[in-house]
Amino acid sequence: MEIVKLLHMNGGMGDTSYANNSLVQQKVITMTKPITEDAITQLYCSTLPKSLVIADLGCSSGPNTLFVVSELIKVVNQLRQKLRHQSPEYQVFLNDLPGNDFNTIFKSLPSFQKKMSSQLGDGAGPCFFAGVPGSFYGRLFPSKTLHFVHSSYSLQWLSKVPEQLESNKENIYMARTSPPSVLRAYHTQFQQDFSMFLKCRAEEMVLSGRMVLTLLGRRSEDPSSKECCYIWELLATVLNEMVSEGLIEEEKMDSFNIPQYTPSPSEVKSEVLKEGSFSIDCLEVSEVNWSVYNNDGGYNVAQCMRAVAEPLLVSHFGEAIIEEVFSRYREILSDRISKENTRFVNVIVSLIKKE
Repeated sequence: MEIVKLLHMNGGMGDTSYANNSLVQQKVITMTKPITEDAITQLYCSTLPKSLVIADLGCSSGPNTLFVVSELIKVVNQLRQKLRHQSPEYQVFLNDLPGNDFNTIFKSLPSFQKKMSSQLGDGAGPCFFAGVPGSFYGRLFPSKTLHFVHSSYSLQWLSKVPEQLESNKENIYMARTSPPSVLRAYHTQFQQDFSMFLKCRAEEMVLSGRMVLTLLGRRSEDPSSKECCYIWELLATVLNEMVSEGLIEEEKMDSFNIPQYTPSPSEVKSEVLKEGSFSIDCLEVSEVNWSVYNNDGGYNVAQCMRAVAEPLLVSHFGEAIIEEVFSRYREILSDRISKENTRFVNVIVSLIKKE
């Protein structure tokens, strides 16, 4: 599975698009706003740049893409007015893998810029946007050019499916029944990827630059704990059911694994300290319900997961089974949500680029 080509959220503005099924992600961005705003405040007040360069990594498409950027610019604009400084110019880089729906983002820019200029008022500097397709597990920008890096709900995705997962039968991710070798393979891949991410950003960021990262994670030190693996276990239940009915080939099921790792705070901290280019300003954990809607939770969570996972499922199993998979998944999710306290755990880290 070539992740760089296949991993992208459902594009467009339709019923199954990420743009219309990303309320959980928006809620998480809103929850982390105090940390993000504190980081951009400290950055601006300590460096007072004439040109402020912001990168949003794993930007996807839809309303969340420009939400973070607009909030950051508003904070800086208020600060510079308070300090009676001339406004910086803003350069915003929006990054995601090449399969991302950049066209939808670009089409929304004129109305976004018009709205921003009316909100910011006179004296606000111009804002320049650029799309940057490519994996953030490699270099994306010239050396020492970025002031502020933001990434939300992207770094749990790995650069590739870990190797040697043949023994992970009937599972599509780490699970309670996964052998220890599978858990180790996932963890090793996360260590390699996250370390490479930090190394690349360290080269691209200016001294005292700031980075705020939010990852889907877990509180527990057990990588197969229910708090991070349950939602994929329920999808595996559906796929296994369809294998037993002859709707999916067993070999196909056995060779499918999700390229994701949901780390604990201590695992994130360990990699940051090991790589050595950043100091940790804060490291926090938060939780959000699977369903942020009050109405049909099963349907909404299934739609959210479909927007995220459908391209991977289609590339492996084909399109014919998709409607049936998500119809069954919706039922099982509705049942679990009605009986259990189902929540996503988020790990948020705010970093400062060292000398």
